[in-house]
Amino acid sequence: MMIWKTPPTLEKIEATGSNSLTEHLGIEFTEVGDDYMRATMPVDHRTVQPMRLLHGGASVAFAETLGSVASMFCLTDLTRQSVVGVEINANHLNSATEGEVVTGTVRPIKVGRRIHVWEIKIHRSDEKIVCVSRITIAVVERR
Repeated sequence: MMIWKTPPTLEKIEATGSNSLTEHLGIEFTEVGDDYMRATMPVDHRTVQPMRLLHGGASVAFAETLGSVASMFCLTDLTRQSVVGVEINANHLNSATEGEVVTGTVRPIKVGRRIHVWEIKIHRSDEKIVCVSRITIAVVERR
């Protein structure tokens, strides 16, 4: 079942991240389905910790980006409404090393009028899960 109220295209999604942390971290959206979005993020000098492993904070920023962008496309009127994160958690389950690219997939748990809850799974190319995250997004009126 299609959940998007504003039909997303990869071009529209990419435009949301222009001149932002999304662009700085090298996050690229790669796929949109009826009820999910997928993106990649490089494990490089922008996203690693001193041991050259994917930084947990970078994983959380990736997860929040996926959840926030997905929520935006569940709104009917982007000129009157916006989305803000209210809570995020993450379980870091495996590492990813510098030189790899991780993939994140966001799927809805609940998409209501005022609250959206998303699950984000980030995995390596060998499909091992690096991080599982859940984010709660509030839908707010623009002023």
